[in-house]
Amino acid sequence: MNYCSNCGAASLVQKIPEGDNHLRIVCENCHTIHYQNPKIVTGCLPEWEDKILLCKRAIEPRYGLWTLPAGFMENQESLEQAAVRETWEEAQARVAPLSLYVILSLPRISQVYVMFRAPLQDLNFAPGVESLEVKLFTQDEIPWEQLAFPVIRRTLTHYYQDRPRGQFPVHVEELLPPSSSPLQTS
Repeated sequence: MNYCSNCGAASLVQKIPEGDNHLRIVCENCHTIHYQNPKIVTGCLPEWEDKILLCKRAIEPRYGLWTLPAGFMENQESLEQAAVRETWEEAQARVAPLSLYVILSLPRISQVYVMFRAPLQDLNFAPGVESLEVKLFTQDEIPWEQLAFPVIRRTLTHYYQDRPRGQFPVHVEELLPPSSSPLQTS
């Protein structure tokens, strides 16, 4: 941030404001505190019988790799509305009803992923502007080595572990980078 969005001044500093305990960007001219908070990403795990709908990304990051339809929430929309919108934008797919399934926190990049299980309403789907291809996959067909993000791998792993039991509890966890995982002892 180079300029204050409140007064336009370039007198921004990082400091801990009085009564706070976090480093913030503060305008020394008008004293506006510019909070920076995590981004919420939401999407769907679209189901059709024993298959899952995946999208091949037409945008960076991770161009050409497979993902579940998901993206950043917009202002003035609910989690569910954002998940349905992202599924439509990326896969031209209609889903309903939605069931909360996975909440993954990624503190190192300040993101929280909220994923819903959602049955496809029909087989009328097609690539949206952010997708090169959309396709239904059985568990054996999932391109595990070509998945775009660890969050997608984790969501699908939970799904295929839960599916044989027919019970889909809400999974809430923090996704750490591989170098941050606890040391294993033998």
